Amino acid sequence: MPVSPYEMWPVPDALELVLAQTQSLPAHQVALEQAVGLTLAASVTAPEPLPPFPASVKDGYAVVAADGPGEYTVLGEVTAGRVPNFTVTPGNVAYITTGAPLPPGADAVVMVEETTPLPATNGQPRVYIGKAVRSGDDIRAVGIDVTQGQQVLAAGTRLEAAEIGLLATVGAAQVSVYPRPTVAILSTGDELVEPSHRPGPGQIRDSNRAMIRAAVQAAGGIPLDLGIGRDNKDELMTLIRRGLTEADMLITSGGVSMGDLDLLKPILENEGQVHFGRILMKPGKPLTFATAHVAGRKRLVFALPGNPVSSLVTFYLFAVPALRKLAGWPNPYLQRVQAHLSQPLPLDAERPEYHRATLRWDPGVNNGCGGFWARSTGSQSSSRLLSMRSANALLELPQRAGVLEQGSMVTALIIGDMIGI
Repeated sequence: MPVSPYEMWPVPDALELVLAQTQSLPAHQVALEQAVGLTLAASVTAPEPLPPFPASVKDGYAVVAADGPGEYTVLGEVTAGRVPNFTVTPGNVAYITTGAPLPPGADAVVMVEETTPLPATNGQPRVYIGKAVRSGDDIRAVGIDVTQGQQVLAAGTRLEAAEIGLLATVGAAQVSVYPRPTVAILSTGDELVEPSHRPGPGQIRDSNRAMIRAAVQAAGGIPLDLGIGRDNKDELMTLIRRGLTEADMLITSGGVSMGDLDLLKPILENEGQVHFGRILMKPGKPLTFATAHVAGRKRLVFALPGNPVSSLVTFYLFAVPALRKLAGWPNPYLQRVQAHLSQPLPLDAERPEYHRATLRWDPGVNNGCGGFWARSTGSQSSSRLLSMRSANALLELPQRAGVLEQGSMVTALIIGDMIGI
């Protein structure tokens, strides 16, 4: 019986090795509209205060607070985007709209609901102010939202809608970000045909490439499709070299077991360094991780097992954190939560299992046991892609004989959202 020359690595140790070999890509400048979903490479500060002038919070009248309620002459009006050309003096007020700059002399705003228009006197508008206010009421002071020089976003921040708004607010039309990693994707095996083709005798459609391509996009990478590589050393080497040249990460599937046609490991040994070739986990034991230096930069290689579930599970556990680190995430790890089991689950005495499950939140109103609850997606066969269809979590089941009873607490790694669950 063949014996693998590769040591069996525990998942935590293997992941730490992967991340130790991964460095963030060089930052570059992009226009603000191209920065959504990227990670900020340099902190951003405000060049001026916000607001840069005292502004009205509401529609109403700018007043001298010490005047109090009474009848007043309206000197003019101030609207947003216009600078007042008059001064409010005691005994007078000015109409003002939300966001407009406070006219000189005024120190408070009375909202319009607390006022009553009066007949004009000698053509001059007048108003009754029905509420006493204090100095500063309904005024946004200079710098109350953001002070000049204040850091509004730190390096390492993921740029989503609110962050893009903040950058626009402080005039950061160009920002320094980490780029999206390019990921070359290659399926291997003579048995594979394109999804659009009808399989012949002994053939199957290639699902892994489409699946990993979609997973790369969901993880923020840019996929580069290398197609299907046949079980031929020279053809595979040509495709692998292309992937190493054109991408930051190469992901292959298949060809990493111990058969005569499992050619990936020897090729990767020739092109770079294989750091591990077996993982103590179920599914996904043959996962291989390698690095290669091409054009002065380190490239990452994940040779995933050929079975679809093994391929996707190992992608989530290892390639996603590496992709995140390449993209500048300060914390690239998958999110972990504690969850109750909705049913008993058998354990494996040989390997820890990453069990596909559907995770949902139960407030515990009916059962008195609030928190996340995890339900298995069914048969966990490594070829049964249906077990991934509704999975939004991988349950870390310990390596031991026996059964985990219903209600037991387990650690769940989040791999998808919980919308509609």
